[in-house]
Amino acid sequence: MPQYLLAVHHSPDAPPPDDMQKAFEQVDAFNAEVQAAGAWVFGGGLEPPEIASVVRTAGGQTVITDGPFAETKEQLGGFWIMTADDLDAALAWAVKASAACMGPVEVRPFQDEPES
Repeated sequence: MPQYLLAVHHSPDAPPPDDMQKAFEQVDAFNAEVQAAGAWVFGGGLEPPEIASVVRTAGGQTVITDGPFAETKEQLGGFWIMTADDLDAALAWAVKASAACMGPVEVRPFQDEPES
């Protein structure tokens, strides 16, 4: 069965504490629903991008820098990896995920693995 990444993007500005608590509770309920449906592979929230490290290797040299890779208005805040019959089913999960986390959710299929 195909696997999909559902990526949560959010603004670096923290929402009010009440909104954040509501999102946590809604995401917990969504996680339970995905697990009960047997679609769960893995998921998790990420620490803020300010504490990220970026590793670049080229020409035998490695440079490690602090901070997010991209300077954008929105950063990756968390994700789910799940199985779904097709893109339409993954998009249906994303509708629920977006409502739960109160933000945009990007859906991307994983590449097919070559047959051995």
